Amino acid sequence: MPVKKRLFIGLSIASIIFIFGLGALVLYLISHQENLVNRVSLYVLGGLLGLLVLVVIFGVAGIVLTIWSARGIPPLQGFIRITNNLLFPVALNLGKWMGYGPEVIRGSFIEVNNQMVRTKKITVPADKILVLTPHCLQRVECPHKITIDVENCKECGLCPVKGLIELCRHYRVKLAVATGGTFARRFVETHRPWAIVAVACELDLSSGIQDTNPLPVMGVLNRRPQGPCRNTEIDLDKVEAAICFFLGRADTDRVAERIEAPSPQVIRLEVVSRKSPGDNGTQVTPA
Repeated sequence: MPVKKRLFIGLSIASIIFIFGLGALVLYLISHQENLVNRVSLYVLGGLLGLLVLVVIFGVAGIVLTIWSARGIPPLQGFIRITNNLLFPVALNLGKWMGYGPEVIRGSFIEVNNQMVRTKKITVPADKILVLTPHCLQRVECPHKITIDVENCKECGLCPVKGLIELCRHYRVKLAVATGGTFARRFVETHRPWAIVAVACELDLSSGIQDTNPLPVMGVLNRRPQGPCRNTEIDLDKVEAAICFFLGRADTDRVAERIEAPSPQVIRLEVVSRKSPGDNGTQVTPA
């Protein structure tokens, strides 16, 4: 089922109404309080809620106007970021109460995010683009683990990793394979890309987009024919289109025969065992 951007926008508007209702309740309580201290406290709370509602209204208006006009509105970017961070958990729980599954709501949020990124029309150097993918794209029975070093892949073609390596080699962008959100954030913090093409499920993508805000992230959902986190698949054309967007290309410019190019810029992690008195742990450091 195609994900509709209007779902997240609609839930965001419903969240505004919900917050406004709480504000109205506070005002009602104010008018029925005889204790002066309580009344003043409620006025302060009502003022804060009013300010919050005003910020959220500007944020949702910014999202709607940006998508409608297909261009960014710089004065509203701050309001949009605050609104996304504040309203997403509210919209998620409100949507569940209204009968929408969490994956559908997260998918709608990702679509809205991608559309917002497209309106910025930014151009990023190839070496500042990071393609960040989950390890579950690799077949579980494959003995050549690529989470430490992507070059361990033998490019047999039995999983999507071969195609991802070819894309990154062709466009000379960085490729990283993460085992989870912690390692994904470490890749971002260590290598500081200017833009990210992220491949993951709805849960990991939506949380990753929020974690890296305001860094531009184009999210590409994986397919899970065998269930979550097992032999997942990816539409390589969507990954390539996202890379080309950040490179400022009008189309994917895909060629039938790729020219010889250096190995993709991969990111390695070195696992170093450092034991100290009272510490039997293992520390993971970037190579």
